[in-house]
Amino acid sequence: MKAVITTGGKQYLVVKDDVLEVDLIHAEKKTLNFDPLLVINEKETLVGAPTVAGHTVTAEIVDEVRGEKVLAIRYKAKKRVKKVHGSRSKLTQIKITSIK
Repeated sequence: MKAVITTGGKQYLVVKDDVLEVDLIHAEKKTLNFDPLLVINEKETLVGAPTVAGHTVTAEIVDEVRGEKVLAIRYKAKKRVKKVHGSRSKLTQIKITSIK
């Protein structure tokens, strides 16, 4: 069974036991529940409007990590202007435990 969930303004296609890196989630509990936008069974596909009623995707928080460094460069030719900025976003690793 597959499902499409949304978190942090992005959509992810997930299967049970997947480990995803998503935008930082501030949660007190270690388990999260998502409402799926789409559920794909072996026999049928259920499309939600906006979510599929009666189905939930359960995940647990594994760890908080930092993403890869992203560089932003500002450069002007023949003007001796060059600025380099770098940033690393904070991410949360989640593991999909069940799709019901």
